[in-house]
Amino acid sequence: MSAFALCLVLLAGLIHASWNIAAKKAGGDARFAVFCGLVSLLVWAPVGIWLGIDEVPRWGLAQWAMLGLSACVHSLYFVVLLRGYRKADLTVVYPLARGLGPLLSSLVAVLLLGERLSLWGALGLLGVVLGVFLIAGGPGLFRAPRDPASAARLRAGLVYGGLTGACIACYTVADGYSVKVLLISPIMFDYASNVVRMGLMGPTVLRNLPEAAVLWKRQWRYALIVGVLSPVSYVLVLYAVQTAPLSHVAPAREVSMLFAALLGGHLLGEGQRGSRLLGAGCIAVGVVALALG
Repeated sequence: MSAFALCLVLLAGLIHASWNIAAKKAGGDARFAVFCGLVSLLVWAPVGIWLGIDEVPRWGLAQWAMLGLSACVHSLYFVVLLRGYRKADLTVVYPLARGLGPLLSSLVAVLLLGERLSLWGALGLLGVVLGVFLIAGGPGLFRAPRDPASAARLRAGLVYGGLTGACIACYTVADGYSVKVLLISPIMFDYASNVVRMGLMGPTVLRNLPEAAVLWKRQWRYALIVGVLSPVSYVLVLYAVQTAPLSHVAPAREVSMLFAALLGGHLLGEGQRGSRLLGAGCIAVGVVALALG
């Protein structure tokens, strides 16, 4: 991985951890995802229109098919992620999702897209996955808490973290193929995907507009943060994918867990144990190994 691609991934990781903390604090459902999407559409409209006028007319069936697939998977991702944040701790859902996602997407990139994973790359991937596991609680994840409520939150975190990770793997491979093989502009692809997502998820708001208005007054600040930052973090990753192997970029993205481990405990009051700091160190070493690979 080049130094430029690594810098893109590191910056994306910091931004990604920041907007996920805001999403957790919002405590919203699918309607919050719509609020965030609408903010993105409005804020990034000048860029989307400017690029779309020249690029969209050249799209064929393959480009539109991948766009539809991406929008569907991203919509499911936001619904599952936000539900997980309502029912479990961020420090369980987030790291499990971020660990499973790159593991699956890297395997797909090697098995189906013909990419090769060097020894350094393989060691880096293992380091990232191990670090995420430690941050999530390590072996303690598999010990049922004595408190029934805590046990229920843990089980919910494992389920929703796993489902979110599967969504991450699906859209990472699909979007990576779109920008790397079909040569779609990362910015335009993300913006157009968001337009389709709003068509898919918009009815959740329209079903009860008075209630949605109340939620908007309560959550608009968090929606503004997520709506502005989320596209930036993901577009940076897509640009990195254009210049580096997907099997390297996908796990390197999980440097966001280092930032989440340091910020999440302080901002959300979920605590910081030694295993989380050790896990953050494993992620940092893993990212360095991926860069060398």
